[in-house]
Amino acid sequence: MVTEIDSETLRSRLSDGDDILLVDVRTPSEVAQGALPNAIHIPMAVIPMRVAELPRDRELVIYCRSGARSYHTCQFLAQQGFDNAVNLRGGIIAWARHGYEIGQIKGA
Repeated sequence: MVTEIDSETLRSRLSDGDDILLVDVRTPSEVAQGALPNAIHIPMAVIPMRVAELPRDRELVIYCRSGARSYHTCQFLAQQGFDNAVNLRGGIIAWARHGYEIGQIKGA
């Protein structure tokens, strides 16, 4: 089972300063159109090769465009022993629908 968080709760927790790592699993062309502020980008296709880069001692909120790819990424991470991966329900579409900030990926 995948744990999920909605946009409102995520925004509130980020505003409160919770230590959450946002991981964008969309394609580079999707990310170029904007991303959640302070997110890191690891495309879903390369997650298996870069899984060692993800911390196990910090909450990970995984997101994509609509929440489907990130859901599957969370399932994969759970199979790898991650108990800290959370799916952003509705993805960046739901985030933007609430009028929340869209920025650029760190280092992009």
